[in-house]
Amino acid sequence: MTTFESKVNINKPVNGVYQFLADMNNHQQLMPDNIQDWTSTTDEARFGIQNMAKLALRIDSRIENTEINIIPFEKPPFALELKWVLDASGSSTEVQFTIAADLNMMMKMLASGPLQKLADHETQKLAELLS
Repeated sequence: MTTFESKVNINKPVNGVYQFLADMNNHQQLMPDNIQDWTSTTDEARFGIQNMAKLALRIDSRIENTEINIIPFEKPPFALELKWVLDASGSSTEVQFTIAADLNMMMKMLASGPLQKLADHETQKLAELLS
């Protein structure tokens, strides 16, 4: 698996950050502009990436105020796992977002840049929304 990570520090208690991320309805606000046809529930989200794939993701596990794991529930173009890890530090929270993708050599060349950009974009949007 190839991993793409992004970290951010948010001046909010861990509980507030966790509550936001634990609801897939909120994840639309973290997505870049090329995301289309978003539909979601508390546990699942479906969307298309402009001129690319359609994804259907669901929260696989939640550990309150610590971790949220998200996996595909329909066949994705490649094996994929998203993980949010939260670390409380007083009145602020360190957030680490990891995308783990099983990419062959060709897909790694094509997708590495966009996947790292996505990880960075989501953490930055999270920081903007919750600050």
